[in-house]
Amino acid sequence: MTATVEAFENAESAHFKAKDILGASRFALLPTDNPHVTSDLKKIADGRALSPVLLVRGDATSGRDAIIADGYHRVCASYHTDENTDVPVRIVDLAHRSA
Repeated sequence: MTATVEAFENAESAHFKAKDILGASRFALLPTDNPHVTSDLKKIADGRALSPVLLVRGDATSGRDAIIADGYHRVCASYHTDENTDVPVRIVDLAHRSA
């Protein structure tokens, strides 16, 4: 198991706005007709909670964008619902394990 995966397992949950997650990652907003986004929009409409998004923290000083490690479709569905939606996330630093 990588150090980053281990960090996700131990990370506490936080919340960030859907628009801020997309902005920090520079990922493009997927359309509502994307099958995975459509599925997550239905879950939201049904009042079901979405799983936390897994983020690897970016670094503005080195020009490294945040990475959506898991949950890109959930972020897009949340954005389509309301760009200011608070999205549950687990965020970690990029971990390196020495040999």
